[in-house]
Amino acid sequence: MANSKDARPLLQRMRHNPIRSFLALAAILVLAAAACLAWSFAPARLELPRVEVGALPAASPPPGMSISALPTGTYETPAALAFRGGSWSDTRAFAATGILVRHPKGDLLIDTGFGKNVDRQLALLPSYQRSTHHLGVPIARQLTAARMPLHDIMGIIPTHTHWDHISGMDDLHGIPLMVTDAGHRFIASRAKGTEVLNGLGDVQYQQYAYNGGSYLGFPQSHDVYGDGAVVIVPAPGHTPDSIVVFVTLPSGKRYAFLGDLVWQTDGLRIPAEKPWLLRRLIGENYDETRIDLARIRAAIARYPQLTAVPAHDGRAFRSIALYPAKTR
Repeated sequence: MANSKDARPLLQRMRHNPIRSFLALAAILVLAAAACLAWSFAPARLELPRVEVGALPAASPPPGMSISALPTGTYETPAALAFRGGSWSDTRAFAATGILVRHPKGDLLIDTGFGKNVDRQLALLPSYQRSTHHLGVPIARQLTAARMPLHDIMGIIPTHTHWDHISGMDDLHGIPLMVTDAGHRFIASRAKGTEVLNGLGDVQYQQYAYNGGSYLGFPQSHDVYGDGAVVIVPAPGHTPDSIVVFVTLPSGKRYAFLGDLVWQTDGLRIPAEKPWLLRRLIGENYDETRIDLARIRAAIARYPQLTAVPAHDGRAFRSIALYPAKTR
């Protein structure tokens, strides 16, 4: 027969031994939190809303237009931290690559990757944001080695202003950073993630406005040259200043440079969101990210000439010639 003491209700026993009861409850809560955190890394297909992207926008890129990729280094991250369902044993080399757009009306850079002072810049960030990285050749040095005058670049378009996208600006003084008013206000607020940019000193800003209509499901757009060759749309899910840059080449090939909407192509293909913990640390807008991801997936499904390029997936850049070679 069971001991009557053991049969006492749980709450009664807890009152008689509060310390043990507190420790037991704490252990239960810790285990529950650990289980929830582990679950947030488990494979799960992200449900996306249905969207209409409309007709393929017209574009008339000039014959002399081209793009080139300028890789500046990598940092290693487990796939499990890149997209939900990724393996901890699958190490991904996160790319830090800029894109040079050559256009008769003036050349542009989309992102700048790592600059020569990236180690010093990382010291400005909280310790948990500092990534072990492999510095390659900064963009300024690549351009100079090929005897391209840096002043030929009329502007830098950051897909957003996190350190691994604007570090190289430190080597490109005098070239304007192209941002919207909302993006400029985000930078000026000194919000989390803007530490490196705000530490660069005298940055010249050139503001542009979303004065164009909808573009492949995105409600607003800005046509940089006025010929449809480079079109910027707002995508403020990852950060308030995040954008997607659409580029159309003379051959008819089109690219969508996604920034950090997803970190790896897997996130777009499955689709899969970034792990919950990473999204929380960054402060992502969950609803905005989902709708923008839905727009890009719908666009590439409908228009096979469009290639989506997540900023940190080196494989996605393979169809773009390495500088000084050109893709037209």
